[in-house]
Amino acid sequence: MAARKHSRKRDAILECVCSTATHPSAEWVYAQLKPQIPDLSLGTVYRNLAAFKQEGIISSVGVVNGTERFDRCTVPHAHFVCTHCSAVIDVDNIDPPQKLAEQVDCGSVRECVLTFTGICNQCVNADAKQ
Repeated sequence: MAARKHSRKRDAILECVCSTATHPSAEWVYAQLKPQIPDLSLGTVYRNLAAFKQEGIISSVGVVNGTERFDRCTVPHAHFVCTHCSAVIDVDNIDPPQKLAEQVDCGSVRECVLTFTGICNQCVNADAKQ
């Protein structure tokens, strides 16, 4: 695949994704950049995120509450998704999903995605205070 040209918008979109640990959506990236880049369109953000994902520069965490979320880290790791606030949190203190994939003997595993769902500590603590 040929390398894409750098552009101000493209570079800003990538920087926005890489500067946060929140696992942003395209809409979040758009909202962050629109004040600085008034002619930015949501379509441009979507196209660039798709290109970055295809190029392996970022990865997709999957769809959370109907919205695809992205990750600046392309090294396989697990995630926790809060069903209350939709936070996506990296889970770094367990074996990477590849360890599980190595145990599969019924086919050739190309990817193993491990996602936990539940209520995050922040939401649990907020509910306990009410």
